[in-house]
Amino acid sequence: MRVSDPATLRGQAGVNWSARPNAIFALRRQFNRNSEPNNLSETFKCGFVAIVGRPNAGKSTLVNRLVGQKISIVTARPQTTRNRIQGIVNRPDAQVILIDTPGLHRPDSVLGKQMSNEVDAAIEGVDVVALLLDASEKVGQSELRAIARVQSYRGPRLLLLNKIDRVEKSTLLPLIERCQREAEFAEIIPISALKGNGVEDVLTAMIARLPAGPPLFPADQITDQPERFLAAEIVREKAMTATREEVPHAVAVVVESFEENPKIVRISATVHVEREGQKGILIGAGGQTLKLIGTQARKELETLLGTKVYLELRVRVSSNWRDNPTLVRQMDWRRQLEQLGGE
Repeated sequence: MRVSDPATLRGQAGVNWSARPNAIFALRRQFNRNSEPNNLSETFKCGFVAIVGRPNAGKSTLVNRLVGQKISIVTARPQTTRNRIQGIVNRPDAQVILIDTPGLHRPDSVLGKQMSNEVDAAIEGVDVVALLLDASEKVGQSELRAIARVQSYRGPRLLLLNKIDRVEKSTLLPLIERCQREAEFAEIIPISALKGNGVEDVLTAMIARLPAGPPLFPADQITDQPERFLAAEIVREKAMTATREEVPHAVAVVVESFEENPKIVRISATVHVEREGQKGILIGAGGQTLKLIGTQARKELETLLGTKVYLELRVRVSSNWRDNPTLVRQMDWRRQLEQLGGE
């Protein structure tokens, strides 16, 4: 198992990922140019699949299930994913690079607009688009807008009807027929990302539509995200789960330092909120809530990194950061990576 560190990511295939967040074509050209001709490229398949859908449809759960390990945070709250997150599924005959995207919604802030742009960038240049819909919800205007958004994609489109473990089987056929009237899909697959039902069928459908070519990542790599970004996301997940009301969506986490030593990784992170009241809720009486968040995050990070972790958390009020373009850019991991490269 491998995740990317900043140095590896900056140098990978000569691509400036910060300047070109969607550098799919450059990555593919570089690897194809450097690869020795062999029979593998004739039989092996490799390509990019964008997972899109409404908030809380289960996109991150599906990506984690397909990868076989948690690389994208999951909470019961909508709009958890804010950045595109790439997960890598390695099979003997294929490498599937999954792009988990923020939920499709009408943006109401600078952060929301950035998240919407993340979806557009994810769809650009991929080989397959998979639209995930919640089968336990009625098809309303929000779902129709999601269908319309992927309809402009000219490549293969898959429709995944998720959470079938929550619905009666008799409701699936009318739902499938309704979706077929709205758009053309290469396949419509009922699944339960949580339970694993139909997930292998999804992977088979994806692989069948990928181009032939050599793998773009090492066989033991499961994501291209820097470890410091994963650390920030894990802290944010624990903070979202531990708090209530308006606090979860007002939380952003920036890792200020990430020091790797032979026996321990030392991480210092700042948890940003928008108001003093949110800061008080996040810290809790006697600091108990923040301590719980730190303990849960540290344990998960030790499992992820395979070593002991010292985690230091601070809470800072950054007033209305979601509507501040400068702060939103600062909290984007690619911008942070660019700054590290400059240093």
